[in-house]
Amino acid sequence: MVRPAPARPRGRRLRWGDLGRALLGLVGAALGLVIASWVLPGFDVDGFEEALVVAALVAVCGAVLRVVLVEGAVWVGWVGALLVGLFGQALAIWVVVYAPQGDLGDAGIWWALAASWIVSAVSTLFVWVATAGTDDAATASLLRRARRQVVELDDPDVPGIVFVQADGVPYPVLEWCVRAGTLPTLSRWIREGSHAMAEWRPKLPATTPASQMGLLHGTIDGIPAFRWVDRATGRVLVANKPGDAAVIEALHTDGRGLLVDDGVSVSNLFTGDAPTAYATMSAVDRTGETRQARRVVTQYVSRPAGFTRSMSRTLSEVARERFQASRATRRNVRPRVHRGWAFAFERAALTGVLRDLNTTLVADSMLRGRRVVYVDYVDYDAVAHHAGISQPESLDALAGIDAVLAQLEAVAAVAPRKYHLVVLSDHGQSQGEIFADRYGEDLATLVARLSESAALAASENDEGSGALNSLVAGSAGTDTVLGRALARTSTRLTIDAIDTEVPGSGDKFLVFGSGNLGLVWVAGEQHRLTLEELTDRWPALLPGLVAHPGVGFVCVETDEHGPVALGPAGEHRLREGVVTGVDPLARFGPHAAEFLLRAATMAEAPDIYVNSLIDDLGEVAAFEGLVSCHGGLGGWQDRGMVVHPVDLALPDEMVVGADALHRVMVGWLEQLGHRTGLGERADG
Repeated sequence: MVRPAPARPRGRRLRWGDLGRALLGLVGAALGLVIASWVLPGFDVDGFEEALVVAALVAVCGAVLRVVLVEGAVWVGWVGALLVGLFGQALAIWVVVYAPQGDLGDAGIWWALAASWIVSAVSTLFVWVATAGTDDAATASLLRRARRQVVELDDPDVPGIVFVQADGVPYPVLEWCVRAGTLPTLSRWIREGSHAMAEWRPKLPATTPASQMGLLHGTIDGIPAFRWVDRATGRVLVANKPGDAAVIEALHTDGRGLLVDDGVSVSNLFTGDAPTAYATMSAVDRTGETRQARRVVTQYVSRPAGFTRSMSRTLSEVARERFQASRATRRNVRPRVHRGWAFAFERAALTGVLRDLNTTLVADSMLRGRRVVYVDYVDYDAVAHHAGISQPESLDALAGIDAVLAQLEAVAAVAPRKYHLVVLSDHGQSQGEIFADRYGEDLATLVARLSESAALAASENDEGSGALNSLVAGSAGTDTVLGRALARTSTRLTIDAIDTEVPGSGDKFLVFGSGNLGLVWVAGEQHRLTLEELTDRWPALLPGLVAHPGVGFVCVETDEHGPVALGPAGEHRLREGVVTGVDPLARFGPHAAEFLLRAATMAEAPDIYVNSLIDDLGEVAAFEGLVSCHGGLGGWQDRGMVVHPVDLALPDEMVVGADALHRVMVGWLEQLGHRTGLGERADG
């Protein structure tokens, strides 16, 4: 969406809107002080007039302290932003109210902390009412910086692009919501004709690591799942582990990624060769950029309204999740998985604090005039995994991303360059009752039973916790006690059921679940075992897997025909395109054979691929504990979506593969005048 360049404000001018918000905030703070004096026995303010004076002094003191606290938080890490949000306003109240009275004890600071939360809540409520909603209030906070600061660019006539990844949204869900009007921003764009929505087809595996590597770097080879065995090194690679993400990106980048030309990566697995990467898994050690991100975020949460907004949304989201999970159990909603407190806090962090942090970092990059930004919002993906594709809580998370688009649209209107906004998903999702619930045993147990051997499993989905881990890991280190503690926390967030070193040799199986795609390795083997070798060593294994009612097909390498998909009534020789009997891939879509052949011929392919059934409802059976999943074949997991400005066209035929969509997006950047000096920079 390209608009005429807005008139830029000159210098620091006081606006009536700013003055009105300041007065509302002052009145709200004063009322909050009065309420605090009523309910807190250790806090006393004598009347509203005195409360106004105290509120003004607290505001001045807070502004002064904020300068010092923000810089301190930059060095402490992401946790410093939280501490400033928690205690910054309390410290200002303590300095104004308690210090002059000589109350320097612990009690005073705790009463001040309680008072600060009350003051922040009431003050934020006043601004919320005045702006008709917290999203508007947050947008106003982001825009005030644009009015205070003028950014001069060398290339203001070159439009920028902000790519917003709405993780895991299937195209049919987007289409439903746009037609229903439950996504007001996207619906308005499409109905008014500024944007068009289209479907694209992710290849196997339909996972964030593979798709995002394709979208950002233009290749989807060598990534068979979310985690896999690297036979050359004998290690298990996990895409949301910072060290492993860096290794994976180094193996695939050519230095010319999507974001190489003055780009910014926000909350992604990989950088896309961006010069600046915030909360990006493969680049958590780029401390200079991390400190800039901490400064931006701390400035946001150190303000009472910013912190209260994020904290109140987090707490309310925990309460909503616990209520909705209990309601699903009472109503016997199917399919369903257990949703405990751990997920409640994960959901709250993703849809509350992390969403605001990502939006603040993107807005800051736009207000600095950066050419291209790519940000990943995992809200919908994480909630749908546990609740289902179309449950109200999942669609509400998607609506939250839509509200972010309205915020970014407002920021784009005052940014120093014009911006296009593009929204896309990295894959879709498929739904169904999990494999273990359907059949009473998980895939690892089935493999162990059929082979009469040990089978070690890793089947937990870590995408949501991975987004949180990128923030934690950004503050980890070895030079301070806090840094070492955060490093241990980061390790626990990525701990695997299987150690990173492959155990044993030849007598154990490693079984990984990637949605409804199971990956089975024989531990310690340096090459991919063929059907003939597997059958010689474990005669009952492959026949038992193929005959299982929860298995749609099994894919193995053969000595004579290469990779073959095996079903209970036939086989499909992928390289030759020959089908004998009933084609086991017939129910999995027209691209199934092509996609499976590509995956099966990777050097990183497992010894055995196991894809679940797809039933008469079009549902699959995840090998992970998820209601909705992605990674294999069947259902909507290979139905990605993209909403793009009509000025940036897609090809007439459907885009197939994240690598192909990468080439389209690079073409858009080149169309706008980006990447013209890329060759010179690469040669130099």
